[in-house]
Amino acid sequence: MKNILKVFLAAQEKACKNAHTAYWFAQDNKEADIEKCQEAACKKPCYAYWFARNIEGANIEYCQELTYKDPEYAYLFARDIKGANIEYCQEAACKDPYYAFYFARYIKEANIEYCQKATYKNWYWAKRFAEIISGADQKKYKIYSLL
Repeated sequence: MKNILKVFLAAQEKACKNAHTAYWFAQDNKEADIEKCQEAACKKPCYAYWFARNIEGANIEYCQELTYKDPEYAYLFARDIKGANIEYCQEAACKDPYYAFYFARYIKEANIEYCQKATYKNWYWAKRFAEIISGADQKKYKIYSLL
C-alpha cells in the first residue's frame, strides 16, 4: 500500500509540471491534490477555464483570475461557470470586439454600453452589435461609423 502511494505521488508530481497533464490528472484521479493540480493547470487560460468547469473543488476565483489574460476564456468563464464575477470577465472579454459582441448577446448581466464601446475597434462588429443587440445605442454607432 505504501508503494502504491509513492507511485501515485510521483505520478502527480510529474503531471503537475505541465498545465495540460495537471488538468487531466485532476480530472482522472479523484484522490489528486486539487490545489497542486490547479496551480499547475492555471498557468494557461484555457486550462484555468476547463479546471473551473470540470474539476470538483476547484477554486473558482483563482481560475477566473487567470482567464483574464484571454478574451475568449473570459467570455466562456462568464457564460459557463456559476459564481463567475461578470464584471471582471466582461472587462477581459471586451479587449476583443468579437467577444464583446458575444458577451453582450449571451450574458444576461452584461453592460451593453461597455460592450458596445469595445466593438468600435472593428467596423464589422460595431455594425453587427448595433443591428442585433437589444439596447444598443444606434445613434452612437452611426457617429462612430463616420469617424
